Amino acid sequence: MLTDPFADAMAEAEKLIESAPHIRTEQDLLEGYQYLAGGILATTHAAWATERSHPTFISGTGPYMKMGLDNPDTLYFGARIDDDVEYVVTGRRGTTADLSFQVLSGNYTAAHVPGSVTAFDDREIDIAPDGSFEVRFGPADSAGRRNYFTLAPGSSQLVVREVYSDWSQRRGTIRIARADTVGTAPGPLTRETVEKRYARAGKALVARVKTWLQFPEWFYLNLPVNTMTEPRLTPGGLATQYSSVGHYELAEDEAVVITVPKADVPYQGFQLGSMWYISLDYVNHQTSLNVAQSQVDPDDHIRLVVCERNPGVANWIATVGHLRGYLQFRWQRVSRELTPDDGPRIDVVKFDEIHRTLPYYDSNKISPEDFAARIAARQAAVADRMLG
Repeated sequence: MLTDPFADAMAEAEKLIESAPHIRTEQDLLEGYQYLAGGILATTHAAWATERSHPTFISGTGPYMKMGLDNPDTLYFGARIDDDVEYVVTGRRGTTADLSFQVLSGNYTAAHVPGSVTAFDDREIDIAPDGSFEVRFGPADSAGRRNYFTLAPGSSQLVVREVYSDWSQRRGTIRIARADTVGTAPGPLTRETVEKRYARAGKALVARVKTWLQFPEWFYLNLPVNTMTEPRLTPGGLATQYSSVGHYELAEDEAVVITVPKADVPYQGFQLGSMWYISLDYVNHQTSLNVAQSQVDPDDHIRLVVCERNPGVANWIATVGHLRGYLQFRWQRVSRELTPDDGPRIDVVKFDEIHRTLPYYDSNKISPEDFAARIAARQAAVADRMLG
């Protein structure tokens, strides 16, 4: 049958999920099947929603198609590109904290991280007073124009990230077109193209599962547990983004208290991830916080409490049944080098000792009603962005 390659790939991906080394419980496995469903959605969408000759931006990760420790504060858009044609990217800047562009050569795989050809944020382009902009990407022989960025040989993906701090901010708009095909229509489907798309989706699904099972081995699991690195430039060539990473493992009566300075950068955010290297449920639980959402103590430090039970503090980061997982800070749109002084400090404490660990505990407390209002605000903000 024409769809056999994709059916075979789904079966292979399911075996990879079932044999993942971190699985300890039935819940771990069930979340793996949920993760697999998101991968099936994402890879079939990518194979069928775009035409090489008529590119469009699509989202490869979101609340229901997670991968790569997706940032709850970020909308991700990507388009496949060729290095020998010109692309026109137009849009209107929203009111979000950051808007960045990155050209990649190749794909993330279980063997390597793709090369970053170029990466920049919207400070590098001209934006009109009404927020509109036009950026072009193309071969070197067309370079020299303002808002024009050269595609080096091997360029294959254009990734755009729109990053929120205040989740109530207005998202922007963005679209892409090939300069030589705009105003035309792609050709009709053929049996050959349909077969290729199913095959491509299947290959991408297996690669997606393999890649993101391997990625933490490189950057997280070789670190001592319940520690985090100093701020460092994020792997993958994001020129204005720093990150601090780690992994945690707690007993049911333990908590991680993370203390970090409020940095002088437009975006600073923290999140948890499951052992599937994806974000936890950030819509219905407070599993992430950025500076705009956090309570900042009088000494300009943010103290986050990571644990399963609600300790009754505003900056509770819920593990929602995950006593193991990943820890991630991001600082974006930076204009200076970050140092160890900007990074986090971790203390593992007994749950009953949390109040003694927080120097401003009395002002950190929050009522159940007010905490429920926080969750309601998260749910509304995600719904307003139409991330279905």
